Amino acid sequence: MERVQGIGGIFFKAQDKAALAAWYRDNLGLPVEEWGGAVIRWADQHEPAEATTVWSPFSADTTYFQPSNAAFMVNFRVKDLDAMLAQLRAAGAQVDDKIEDSDFGRFGWVVDPEGNKIELWQPPQ
Repeated sequence: MERVQGIGGIFFKAQDKAALAAWYRDNLGLPVEEWGGAVIRWADQHEPAEATTVWSPFSADTTYFQPSNAAFMVNFRVKDLDAMLAQLRAAGAQVDDKIEDSDFGRFGWVVDPEGNKIELWQPPQ
């Protein structure tokens, strides 16, 4: 059985994403980068290599979370995206047919039973 390996990112809608990012930077010490989010580096418990979790506010009118109406989306790290998506389809989950391949890795999406969109991320090798 495929299992998530960790949280790859937390994405959420913000009325004023620049002001909110500044608040997190100034009050919690989050290392907000020029693009408006933060990359938090940590050591994975199963692999000695450094891993990351991305924190990123999105504009309140983003369509990236659709079909969900939620104000957030969680990104989970997975080892084998294709196997995870096949497993979810076999379980009857609403899986997006789109898969995105990029320099950042491979991405796929599923909607949970309450309508929340989840992003699945297989980091690059």
